[in-house]
Amino acid sequence: MDELNNLLQGFAVALTLPNIGFMLIGIFLGVLIGVLPGLGGANGVAILLPLTFGMSPTSAIIMLSCIYWGALFGGAITSILFNIPGEPWSVATTFDGYPMAQKGKAAQALTAAFTSSFVGALVAVLMVTFLAPLVAKFALNFGPPEFFAVQLLTFASFIGMSKEPPVKTMLAMMLGFALAAVGLDSVTGTLRMTYGQESLLKGFDFLIAVIGLFGIGEILLTMEEGLAFKGQKGRITLRDVLDTWKELPKYWATSLRACLIGCWMGVTPGGATPASFMSYGTAKRISKHPENFGKGAIEGVIAPETAAHAAGTSALLPMLTLGIPGSPTAAVLLGGLLIWGLQPGPLLFTEQKDFVWGLIASMYLGNIVGLIVVLTTVPWWAAILRIPFSIIAPVIVVICAVGAYTVHNSMLDVVLMLVFGLMGYAFKKLKYPLAPLVLALVLGDMAETSFRQSMLISKGSLEIFVSTPLAGSITVLALIMLMWPALGFLKKFSRG
Repeated sequence: MDELNNLLQGFAVALTLPNIGFMLIGIFLGVLIGVLPGLGGANGVAILLPLTFGMSPTSAIIMLSCIYWGALFGGAITSILFNIPGEPWSVATTFDGYPMAQKGKAAQALTAAFTSSFVGALVAVLMVTFLAPLVAKFALNFGPPEFFAVQLLTFASFIGMSKEPPVKTMLAMMLGFALAAVGLDSVTGTLRMTYGQESLLKGFDFLIAVIGLFGIGEILLTMEEGLAFKGQKGRITLRDVLDTWKELPKYWATSLRACLIGCWMGVTPGGATPASFMSYGTAKRISKHPENFGKGAIEGVIAPETAAHAAGTSALLPMLTLGIPGSPTAAVLLGGLLIWGLQPGPLLFTEQKDFVWGLIASMYLGNIVGLIVVLTTVPWWAAILRIPFSIIAPVIVVICAVGAYTVHNSMLDVVLMLVFGLMGYAFKKLKYPLAPLVLALVLGDMAETSFRQSMLISKGSLEIFVSTPLAGSITVLALIMLMWPALGFLKKFSRG
């Protein structure tokens, strides 16, 4: 009952006129970001984060989270109509979505995708509503050793569960730690890796790095690929929607499996992209007609879209309760909370109730508004893709530059943004993951602080991380996740 009362108070916060306006703006901007290849949820939130500095934290996070919901919806439009994934997690949607559009079933594919996305997000929001307060209360028992153990588990999970080679994930993470260490040591007051440059005293601004790594890096890669937009026409009538909704209940088992996979991959550091592929693969293996997949099976649209939305939404659960982001976009939102002076974690639920429950209420409202918006405006978004990419790309670069400049009103930040953009481009060309770098950049200082506090408490003994059942169990789990790739290799070796 407490959760329901708090949720009702959250709706009272979210349903104020300014917040409804920010919600609508966020949804429209998010769909636009999702439609345009070269951008994405994390990129869009990072680029537009500086515009929210003059807003209240509640209004800002509502708009930014709605940008994320909109981007999740928008990625399906380009995947189905143009065979161009607007988002990484929309790749699996192209496998059957585009063949359906080629057969003249674009409206059915789009309706199935949008509705599945709505269902996946709704299930994840319900989970966040009822589990987040419990996790937050449990986390109140955490001290520095427990917090470091959780952060170690997050880093180890990225290494153990990543599809990328573990060495590449570790190298990306190490670079993120190095970047996070630049500047003034908050404990000893000594300078670290500033090389006599006063501009580096405060270290690398997280926001500048993210805008460059995601925004500029993606644009450079997309420009190199030379995308030419050619696709199917998209238009959805009320009859198309109702006919598709009548058919969707047949695939309830596929949706349920996708929700479970998505929620699990969101809470653990898997993310929406692996969730969509895992859900698609599972649906194909279990289907009675796997031969139809890849040729326009509606299940091939339902499975990845449901899982992607469930994962993208549930990633906010560990971010709010433990300060541990479950996805790159959650990491960007975490950086925003820190900029606004809010410390994610268990105390957030007691000290900032209006903020937390206003955000959770906006998830429900943003999901409903997002579904209505995309169902009624598909032709507009499809028309945008008729604009040559040679025009769209410079506009995006200018937006990135403006966003970087507004952080500190400094041209140096624009230069650093370009440097990070080249770094992001190089990472993508060399197939190194960016998510571990961003995670380490955001959590590096927090993990270091927790570790050093633990060392001060224990007088330098590492036994503190196994001295209590809670810290010990989390640390052991982290070590298992860290060694998971090696265990998999040994298993294959023994079979061979």
